[in-house]
Amino acid sequence: MDRQTPQIFSGTANKPLAESIAKSLGLKLGDATVTAFPDGETFVKFNENIRGGDVFIVQPTCPPANHHLMELLIMIDAARRASASRITAVMPFYGYARQDRKDQPRVPITAKLVANLLTAAGANRVLTMDLHAQQIQGFFDIPVDHLYAAPVIYRYLAEQKLKNTIVVSPDIGGMKMAAAYAKMLNTNIAIVAKRRVNATDIEAQYLVGEVEGKDVLLVDDITETAGTLCAASKLVKEHGAKHVIAGVSHAILSELAIERLRKSNLDELITTNSTPQPKIEGFKLTVLCVADILAEAIKRVHNNESITSLFEIDNLPKH
Repeated sequence: MDRQTPQIFSGTANKPLAESIAKSLGLKLGDATVTAFPDGETFVKFNENIRGGDVFIVQPTCPPANHHLMELLIMIDAARRASASRITAVMPFYGYARQDRKDQPRVPITAKLVANLLTAAGANRVLTMDLHAQQIQGFFDIPVDHLYAAPVIYRYLAEQKLKNTIVVSPDIGGMKMAAAYAKMLNTNIAIVAKRRVNATDIEAQYLVGEVEGKDVLLVDDITETAGTLCAASKLVKEHGAKHVIAGVSHAILSELAIERLRKSNLDELITTNSTPQPKIEGFKLTVLCVADILAEAIKRVHNNESITSLFEIDNLPKH
């Protein structure tokens, strides 16, 4: 094995993305067995020599989150015990990121627990994308490289040649992301104030900003039930928006979300393949590939180079 090249392995969460990353690097995806015993316990074996290697394990912790997280931890432990020189957990989607603080009595901070588990298993660094809360980087005592999907989504939007566009944040917490998109698109922003009825239902209460006659771009980092997006799209349509599309970094689409999207005022949902995406009949779901930007980040981490320029649109890898 040539120790001058990174070794890319994958769990079962999103193997097609891992294969695309390896292909972008001109490498073959590493050979590893990741299966389950009849009782559901995960078994991992690396089928090639990784002693002294720079190992990257690609595994978003998307649903089933617990299974994929445990699989990642076991793969990291196996790599550590096989004497890999450095182990990087490549988590395009970091599950449990919404549990990043104690917002009510007697609840855990599970995002911190996951950080502890990754470190205890033997990860030397983490490569992730669009964390729900950026302070999660501070939960780690190992290096965290945090990428953004915004430049990838912007490239797609630029090709659509949208006119008279306004960026809308579907909730107050997304203002920073909305401002970043507005700066890239050289346009204004608006915001939807919402009230959460329960875990799956959202009520959009009022809109701050002028959307009448405009093409609206709703931006968010994650959608699971699509409640926030659908409520916001309904509200901006009621206020005269002409065309409504959404750009979301991670779409963890449940059956409820798919049903809502079909019935919604959204004309298109743009997302990435950070997690596997279903095909939705009767709705335009555009899935953009983030393999090239992840591959470039892996190459730079392996070569001890800066990844800062990957945050900029003009410096994204072109393949």
